[in-house]
Amino acid sequence: MGDGGILELGAPVLAPRAAPRHVALIMDGNGRWAAARGLPRFEGHRRGVDALRKTVRAAIEFGVDYLTVYSFSVENWSRPPEEVQSLLALLHRFIRNDLAELQANNVRVRVIGSREDLAAEIAGLLLEAEQSTAANTGLTLVVAFNYGARQEIAAAARALAEEAVAGRLRPQDIDAEAIARRLDTADMPDPDLIIRTSGEQRLSNFMLWQAAYAELLFVPVHWPDFSRADFEAAIDEYAQRDRRFGGLATADRRAKTAS
Repeated sequence: MGDGGILELGAPVLAPRAAPRHVALIMDGNGRWAAARGLPRFEGHRRGVDALRKTVRAAIEFGVDYLTVYSFSVENWSRPPEEVQSLLALLHRFIRNDLAELQANNVRVRVIGSREDLAAEIAGLLLEAEQSTAANTGLTLVVAFNYGARQEIAAAARALAEEAVAGRLRPQDIDAEAIARRLDTADMPDPDLIIRTSGEQRLSNFMLWQAAYAELLFVPVHWPDFSRADFEAAIDEYAQRDRRFGGLATADRRAKTAS
């Protein structure tokens, strides 16, 4: 990922209208951004890291508690080897260059996704980022690396099946909460708002379970162009949504209460 620090120290925390506690990002469009400018795909990914820095800064500024970023999916391994290597190199550079700034700004790093079969160097970098920031109490930056929602749910199902076979769990006790406790995000709130850039309107195997009641926002800008103003506009849009979680709309609830 690119050079330079993520945050300016001492940035004020704003109190926005109905800020979501947990924002998740599908950072799409790096390749199309580069192609439109006649640049190699790597440059799009590098500029995408700059956009991530701005967004982490904005998340802190607006008082978001959790920011989850879809950095590398299980399907990304099928990309050309040179692109995969460039993405891994950016991850290495990001952790080496930006971890101190995250630490200084009380940001905790969490990683979700499978770590089986990862190269020792990559697995070590992820572990270093988590361990060195584990005591921090500010924004939690959740990095979804080698992540796939279907694979995550399948792993939870296997864990439940193993416990049932071992006699530690009765099949009739398996419910939605039992599954949720065995996901990578077991101790995190579900995302309130999921933003996907580049105009594509799909989740692409990202947080399928956790997105059950999330507000979805698809924005037309490619990820390298995503700015603080775009993040603020997303927060404003979220504030206008009426989250019902399967219940009545706010006006309907008020009418029912009045009657």
